[in-house]
Amino acid sequence: MFLMTPVFVHAQLKHLKDVKEFPPHPRILLFKGEEQRIKENMNAEPAWMKMHQTIVSECDRIVTLPEVERKLEGRRLLGVSREALRRIFYLSYAYRMTGEDKYFVKAEKEMLAIAAFSDWNPSHFLDVAEMTMAMAIGYDWLYEKLTASSREIIKIAMLRMGIDPSLSAQHNSWLRAYHNWNQVCNAGISYGAIAIYEDLPELSKMIIDRAVETIRLPMENYAPDGAYPEGYGYWGYGTSFNVMFVSAIEKLLKTDYGLSAIPGFMETAGYLANMTGPLKMSFNYADNGVNGGLNPCMFWFASKSGNPSLLWEERGYVESDRSRGRDRLLPAIMVWGSAIRLAGIQPPVENLWVGQGEMPVALMRTSWTDPKAIYVGFKAGSAAVNHAHIDVGSFIMDADGVRWAMDLGPQDYNSLEQQGVDLWNMRQNSQRWEVFRYNNFVHNTLTVNGQLHHVAGKAKIDSYSSNPDFMCGISDISEIFDGQLAECVRGVAIVNKQYVVVRDELKTAAQEATIQWRMLTASEAKITGRNTIELKKDGRKLKIEVIAPTKVAMKTWSTTPTHDYDVPNPGTVLVGFEATIPANTEATLLVKLVPQSAKSTKALIPELKNWPK
Repeated sequence: MFLMTPVFVHAQLKHLKDVKEFPPHPRILLFKGEEQRIKENMNAEPAWMKMHQTIVSECDRIVTLPEVERKLEGRRLLGVSREALRRIFYLSYAYRMTGEDKYFVKAEKEMLAIAAFSDWNPSHFLDVAEMTMAMAIGYDWLYEKLTASSREIIKIAMLRMGIDPSLSAQHNSWLRAYHNWNQVCNAGISYGAIAIYEDLPELSKMIIDRAVETIRLPMENYAPDGAYPEGYGYWGYGTSFNVMFVSAIEKLLKTDYGLSAIPGFMETAGYLANMTGPLKMSFNYADNGVNGGLNPCMFWFASKSGNPSLLWEERGYVESDRSRGRDRLLPAIMVWGSAIRLAGIQPPVENLWVGQGEMPVALMRTSWTDPKAIYVGFKAGSAAVNHAHIDVGSFIMDADGVRWAMDLGPQDYNSLEQQGVDLWNMRQNSQRWEVFRYNNFVHNTLTVNGQLHHVAGKAKIDSYSSNPDFMCGISDISEIFDGQLAECVRGVAIVNKQYVVVRDELKTAAQEATIQWRMLTASEAKITGRNTIELKKDGRKLKIEVIAPTKVAMKTWSTTPTHDYDVPNPGTVLVGFEATIPANTEATLLVKLVPQSAKSTKALIPELKNWPK
């Protein structure tokens, strides 16, 4: 029926060796009787009641749908697994909160349908992990209502198609991964282990013990400050499942075995809070979409840290109708937010947030409350990081209610994989870098002699300042130009809360260098002078003014891709300039990005060494 190799079942425990028993069902996140605390919070604030009603209303729609089916998209079952998790989590929550049988009946049907699948696609183990979590929540939260027959069928499915494949070396390479696969897979399989504890207690403890040990690998990547290497959207994926795991075992076992104390993990909530600008759009570097959205796990961070200002952006999502009904982990917000009063949340005090690590960022703004504020995200890092693009030195900019400097984000993976693109090879000569959206030619950075950046090159945020008159970040990005430039340092600043400057100080190597300064925009662009470009969008304007060098060729470049596997990029254009610098020469590129609302732009911009620190 299922393997459960003895060497695994009887493995010596490192973390859970003193655990004798688990609490009775329900024991995942929300114990019996704790629904009352959620109800009290709902009654205290209308926004929480509205959130609850959103979940229940969505369940009313779900009960009318046919059960999920095992249909692959390319090599993935992940879309089905995610929908299963959404449905079962929502329905289980609705039944526990209302007692209405229709939600239980539909959840049971979904679980029995999933149990009848031939497998949960272990060749792409994220599919297995999310499906196991779905089944575990339903099994645990509805345990008392399920018949003995249904329990047995669901339990065996979790063991045969979830837990057992996780014991096979053929399918569990994620145990050694330093990215979101580790977080998601450990969380999902551990939920299955928690759910079936009374039947196989030693196996259950072994699975959780293994997760406590191995989930530390990706958690180490939050160090030292909390910047998440894979960017905004993947933060929402990896971190959410990480929190699902940590929250569950802390609730269950009264300890998280030091996981939340891993350097940078609690600080990562600050990263997420600062990654959204005044337009509710994210700094979407790497394989991430631009739209901001509700992240339920931020309520866990805020509760655990006692810092409700982390929820300034999240509060807006809770109080509005955005990001509702589709987030598969949404019911968890009712658990993690049950002691939080939204009305008292104040904006963060600091307007600058800097994080180092594998993909360092500097995130700066002029205001948390003004929708027309200037917001700048500036990144360093490396193209060799999981899900990265060749975009070291890139930035985005919002001002006057418009995103002027943007990032295209990723292309649908399946659309590329189906055409045989070698998408997950991160080496220098990889076909990945031929995909239009993934290379430096379409990011807001420098290109030298038409060449790709050095993929293995790395950069950090070397200095920064929160001075409101000159908020800035500086990064030595020389490594990415290995063999192209002798050195290159980029600084980005918001000056006097009025406009943005980008200053590059570089030295050419033993040969002449033609340098392109590029910025991607979804605005109407017009070259208006020997050193200026005017952008127009939504009735607003922004001037791009090149202060140095004095001799440049102002340019616009098309964003029409050249490969048949690339997707189009309508409504966008690349703007900037080209300059040729002699060999062995020091040069400065200085550009001002001046919004229409700027009142004064006359400040002298000093050398980078004299920028505040």
